[in-house]
Amino acid sequence: MKSVNPAPLGLSGFAFTTWLLSMINAGWYLPTAMPMVLAMAFAFGGTAQFVAGVCELPRGNSFGFTAFCAYGSFWWSLALFLMFPHAAVPASFVGWYLALWGVFTLFMWFATFTANRAVSSVFLLLWITFFLLAAGEWTDIVLLHRLGGYGGLATAIAALYLAAATIINEANDRVLLPIGPYDPLRGTPAIVGDRRLPGRG
Repeated sequence: MKSVNPAPLGLSGFAFTTWLLSMINAGWYLPTAMPMVLAMAFAFGGTAQFVAGVCELPRGNSFGFTAFCAYGSFWWSLALFLMFPHAAVPASFVGWYLALWGVFTLFMWFATFTANRAVSSVFLLLWITFFLLAAGEWTDIVLLHRLGGYGGLATAIAALYLAAATIINEANDRVLLPIGPYDPLRGTPAIVGDRRLPGRG
């Protein structure tokens, strides 16, 4: 029986929730819009993405399992933090929370160097975003926070493109949306979604 590729589900959950939160961080919407982000974080960014990670277990995909379960947990933790009284939490402590996720994303990015360029781009944009947001919390410089918001928007676009490419290419059994070549020396398939497709695009 053909195995199901959970990557498009996990990537979409991540992309949609990141986009909504980043619109607020970029200053497009006021924080009063946050309840919609929380709902998305619990249902799609958190739960659906975590399910996608668990589905990577029987496929033997350590990277996909770690990435989807970790970022699913990130959305749960952020939503829980925002739901409960948090005004007394120092901004510098929130900065450390974001910086730790930046460190995690940075070493996950290193693991994408033998994957396709689309996967690598998502993680590159994401660790930059986390560090910008962390710096914004540490320095109270609004511009850094806004730049982090725009970094998140770029990350969401990259993740959604990868989700679309993964499911459209697989449905057509050929590359319609290119995601960049695989490592020419190792012939490594995509880390997120491991079905081998004709060609290297």
